[in-house]
Amino acid sequence: MADNEQKAMQLMAEAEKKLSSSKSFLGSLFGGSSKIEEAVDCYLRAANLFKMAKKWPQAGQAFCNAAQLHLKAGVRHDAATNFVDASNCYKKCDANEAVSCLLKAIEIYTDMGRFTVAAKQHQNIAELYETECVDLARAMQHYEQAADYFRGEESTSSANKCMLKLAQYAAQLEHYDKAIQIYEQIAKSSLDNSLLKYSAKEYMFRAALCHLCVDILNAQHALEKYSSLYPAFGDTREYKLIKELIEHLEDQNVDAYTEAVKTYDSISRLDQWYTTMLVRIKKQINDNPDLR
Repeated sequence: MADNEQKAMQLMAEAEKKLSSSKSFLGSLFGGSSKIEEAVDCYLRAANLFKMAKKWPQAGQAFCNAAQLHLKAGVRHDAATNFVDASNCYKKCDANEAVSCLLKAIEIYTDMGRFTVAAKQHQNIAELYETECVDLARAMQHYEQAADYFRGEESTSSANKCMLKLAQYAAQLEHYDKAIQIYEQIAKSSLDNSLLKYSAKEYMFRAALCHLCVDILNAQHALEKYSSLYPAFGDTREYKLIKELIEHLEDQNVDAYTEAVKTYDSISRLDQWYTTMLVRIKKQINDNPDLR
């Protein structure tokens, strides 16, 4: 490992030396561009040796150096690739630097009109903000931008995946109107596709829970609307649970509410998002002495 690191440092020094000679008057006359290409090669070889030695910041920096030289030479695709490579290294040690590298790659990809690739990098940034940086508001921004690019390239399935993530976090941050709008939109589009039709019930269920977080009357109206759009929804456990929850909220019956949720959970396991929403809804019974 130490040997790889030492070799990498020697290659970094060699790259700097080649760059210095390319800037001299004689260097610019005799093979200045070839010196730059040789420097790029040194940086890339150094980056891979740093990776082998698990020296992630140094590997990231070496890839960035290669990217900057590729940019100056007008080789934009290779520059973007190097920024993505740098980001993959920084992910292991510095999430903010990883985001910075991906943003540089995105700028190049969008300028080249490669919006699908740019969308995937926005997704990668969103995931970093989900897990490493823990900034859900920024994660939402990047999921929304990714969805916009995917949609523009007719990648509807990928766009919907990003929008569902956006809706999930919008609800968590109590932006219920935004979450409802997304869930209803995707539910409606799913109904037009025979393969996706069954999944519409999940999005309607999520939207109804968001409605319940805000207002019982709106949730009742939403259920009527959903069952008219998708008659089969009225026969689902999800529909019946929402109806039960509305009744228990109106009766201010905490025990019955809890039991209804437990019964549903014993058949269809509720994940953390559902649990969070259901706890918020239940809290209304205590916070509002008279819901009727």
